[in-house]
Amino acid sequence: MLARKGLLPNGFLLTRLAENQNQPKSTRTRAQRARFITKSGSCNVAHKNIREQGRFLQDVFTTMVDLKWQHSFLIFTSAFLCSWMLFAMVWWLLAFAHGDLEPRDPNGEPGPVPCVTAIHSFTSAFLFSIEVQVTIGFGGRMVTEECPLAITVLIIQNILGLIINAVMLGCVFMKTAQANRRAETLIFSRNAVIAPRNGRPTFMFRLGDLRKSMIISATIQLQVIRRTVTTEGEVIPVCQLDIQVENPLRSNGIFMVSPLVISHTIDRGSPLYEMSQHSLPTEDLEIIVILEGVVETTGITMQARTSYTPDEILWGRRFVSIITEEDGRYCVDYSKFGNTVPIRMPSLSAKDLDLTRGVQDSGNDAHLQGWGLVRAGRGGFRRGRGGGEGAQPWYASVHPPAQTQSEATQGILKGRHHQQGEPSAANGGERRGQKKTVTLEVIGRQMEEDSLGDISD
Repeated sequence: MLARKGLLPNGFLLTRLAENQNQPKSTRTRAQRARFITKSGSCNVAHKNIREQGRFLQDVFTTMVDLKWQHSFLIFTSAFLCSWMLFAMVWWLLAFAHGDLEPRDPNGEPGPVPCVTAIHSFTSAFLFSIEVQVTIGFGGRMVTEECPLAITVLIIQNILGLIINAVMLGCVFMKTAQANRRAETLIFSRNAVIAPRNGRPTFMFRLGDLRKSMIISATIQLQVIRRTVTTEGEVIPVCQLDIQVENPLRSNGIFMVSPLVISHTIDRGSPLYEMSQHSLPTEDLEIIVILEGVVETTGITMQARTSYTPDEILWGRRFVSIITEEDGRYCVDYSKFGNTVPIRMPSLSAKDLDLTRGVQDSGNDAHLQGWGLVRAGRGGFRRGRGGGEGAQPWYASVHPPAQTQSEATQGILKGRHHQQGEPSAANGGERRGQKKTVTLEVIGRQMEEDSLGDISD
């Protein structure tokens, strides 16, 4: 789209071609899926059967600004022509009433002083009307002191001409300086991706700014629009749900110094929590992206929008890096702006992955299974969110019941006594024919192998 509008240099015309070649071919339905926001950011909603059309005339200026250019020029041209014709008729009537249009003998005596000199027909009255309103003043026609009414008409026409000029200039300025014009140089990736980040499935897309002038106080907002049904059976065709953008500052503010990959972690509070790779094509949802900020050069608040449908969300892919450091400065290669690479990722939803890892949903709290407790004693910190030694695991924020902790502690102590060869109740029970006690290290290893086998399947 940007290449067709001439906003991208010719070297970037192959950007979309290269992007499309690297994307997997997805099967699209024959019927085009309707969307609320188009890729260019315009609202794809048609308003029909509006009976109160007069409300638009109550705000004439906004209505004229919202009109297309051809309609605006038609209205402006009609306004000037109508005003010229109206006052031309007034000047002709004044000349006719005063007797200025009567034929006179050029060799005879001079007649009375006319209201406006050199008006002999309607054509000359029309030319005088144009001269008065646009202040040309060729000098052949002028108002005299003979008719005070002519002086009053001259004042009224000048005031009305200034009002028409002011409205026209204001509308043209607002149409050329609209905030959506700045949004034309903000680009979004054609596709969004879902890939693991820090051990969690993450929804991501890329955002870039082609201009060097920055967007001040830029904020990003994500909304999911989907069709929902309440418990009472009411169908809500447009249900808007906000989803949180990952930001270390715990806000939606971003610093648009270079293209950014905006991410949203799919956790339990996310509307995408139960979405898997197989259910993604059949999902009836639309993810809307809204970027708001202040233009640095003009100080005008702008807003850029786009949306992603399930057909435009790629599962198991990640954006390639486009920023390099050359000669002490960072360079951005926009030819790879939308390119992605495949990665290994299970097709399960985030909810199924949590169940597989050992997290159960019990009310508002999450409780760990035995595997999670045993895994914590067997190097679980190496599989944590940070991925480094000593980092917290993904279940570190969840506190199991006190009874379970004590039981796990006793079991670990029993395992240590058993490894050191010290006498314990387990050895004595084995001699008396009771069940054999197995160390927790063996249980953890067996549960880990079973869990990894389920994920690979």
